Amino acid sequence: MRTNLARTWLVLAATFIAVSGPLRAAASSCSAASVAGSWAYTYTGTIFTPNGPLPAASVGHFTLNSAGDVTGSQARTVAGQSGVEDISGTVSVDRDCTASATINVSVGGQLQRTAVLALVFDSNGKHVRMIFQSLTLPDSTNVPVVITIDGNKVSYKE
Repeated sequence: MRTNLARTWLVLAATFIAVSGPLRAAASSCSAASVAGSWAYTYTGTIFTPNGPLPAASVGHFTLNSAGDVTGSQARTVAGQSGVEDISGTVSVDRDCTASATINVSVGGQLQRTAVLALVFDSNGKHVRMIFQSLTLPDSTNVPVVITIDGNKVSYKE
């Protein structure tokens, strides 16, 4: 009986070690450096104005460096009106692969708006999901939006 009990405990301990070892190895630890690189993204959503909701969409690319600095550009359309814009800003990445970003959008060097985003990196830092938390115009007007972003890392170089 003692032998069976000892074997049972040994098997349970070995199973626990075998299962928990890979889980610890698979646990993510993100940083700006670990997700740095070139990214491509799309966003879609709605901008709410006093005259009614407007559909918005964009495709773009950005480079995120190991310090958390972002630069890039996007082609966007709002209610059928298209434009090309530059983006710049910062991303703060947490160890659990969540992040926050403040992104400035400009045309010809003139600030058009600032977006604050919540991010989650997944797929070992090769994919990112984002949602707008706020959108503010240069005159401090807050513009209500529901916009989500989906992005993929295309290069690991800064």
